[in-house]
Amino acid sequence: MSKTIFVVDDSAVMLASVKQNLELAGFRVETAGDGQEAFSKLQGGFKPDLIITDINMPKMNGIELIRNTRSLLRFTPILALTTESQTTKRDEAKKLGATGWLVKPVGGNDLIKVVKQVLPGA
Repeated sequence: MSKTIFVVDDSAVMLASVKQNLELAGFRVETAGDGQEAFSKLQGGFKPDLIITDINMPKMNGIELIRNTRSLLRFTPILALTTESQTTKRDEAKKLGATGWLVKPVGGNDLIKVVKQVLPGA
C-alpha cells in the first residue's frame, strides 16, 4: 500500500507542483490550503504517513500547525517546506516537533529524496 502524504500550503501553484511530484513517485497525496483546514482534517481522524507544511499561511501558520499536530500525532514526520531560511524559525519549528526543513524552491528529485529519508518504508 502506498504511503499518504499530507501537503499544506496556501499557494495553489505550490500545492499542485508538490502533489504532482509526489504522485509521480507513487505516493497518495491529500492537500489543505492553510493550517486551520489541515488541523480540522487531522482532528477528524485523518492520519497521514507524512505532513509537509508551509510556514507562512493565513488562519493558522505552519509553526502553529506543527505545535497543534503534535498533540494528536506524536510520531508522524513533519517537514516544513518554506521560503523562510531564518534559523530562529527553523529552531522553533524543530523544538515544536518538525522533523526537517526544506527551503523553496526545491526540485522534485530533492523532495523525493528527503521524503524517502524521513518516511520509513517509502
